[in-house]
Amino acid sequence: MSYHQWGAQNISQPRRSVLEKIEARPGVVLEDVQSGFVGEILRTEKSGGMHIMILEDRRGKQRTFPLGFGFHFEGSPVEMVPALAQPAAPARTASGSVRVEGHRARAARASRIWVEGRHDAELVEKVWGDDLRVEGIVVEPLHGVDDLASAVRDFGPSPGRRLGILVDHLLPGTKEARIAAEATAVPGAAGNVLIVGHPYVDVWQAVKPRALGLQEWPVIPRSEDWKTGILSRLGWPHGSQADTANGWKRILGGVNSYADLEPSLLARVEEVIDFLTVQASEA
Repeated sequence: MSYHQWGAQNISQPRRSVLEKIEARPGVVLEDVQSGFVGEILRTEKSGGMHIMILEDRRGKQRTFPLGFGFHFEGSPVEMVPALAQPAAPARTASGSVRVEGHRARAARASRIWVEGRHDAELVEKVWGDDLRVEGIVVEPLHGVDDLASAVRDFGPSPGRRLGILVDHLLPGTKEARIAAEATAVPGAAGNVLIVGHPYVDVWQAVKPRALGLQEWPVIPRSEDWKTGILSRLGWPHGSQADTANGWKRILGGVNSYADLEPSLLARVEEVIDFLTVQASEA
């Protein structure tokens, strides 16, 4: 018989190889074997070069214990170890895409995104600008679509020179729908020009009202200038072009990410970006 097995032993420190290691994180409930104290980890600290954890029982009593052996977790002996740092979530762009760190802006492709006006362009830039710079896609305002077919013809679309066009208030039977049909009939446009639209009178409406602290956008009669009517009903200055510009800055300032935009606009812009980038990579 091996007599060295007899005598006082530290029963709180079993053989390490058989114990599960548990990270000391807030919320974990443990029992201290020696004292019988049962409590939930509130926090961990480092004191005097030693990791300690503060446990609180159901009566609110707190006790401090060093990490290591001598604890039961769910009825089984465990070794408590410092919690590993959680990996940081990947940084996201305003559009929700994973941010590409350290990536220089790509040289501009020949393909373009056209939008109706400056406000549309500024909104697309704010939410999708980081993504578009990675892809080398430039957004250009049209300042109206009445002569869209002529503009497409002058652009000269081709497999390596595509156009994605976002049109306001593009609904069946509207003037905008007729203009879009004429533009897609231009020679070279088939397969190289994509025209999509949203149902709103103006891109302002594509910003969710809650982003501005509103329940809903005011309804403006057709007989009234829409932007002027919006500013008036919101109680904002509305008597000049400068007032309109300042009103838009205020609206744009309420947009922090894609979550502040209506899904109908999000889907259309993503469709255009996919058309220009996926098609280009396959060409």
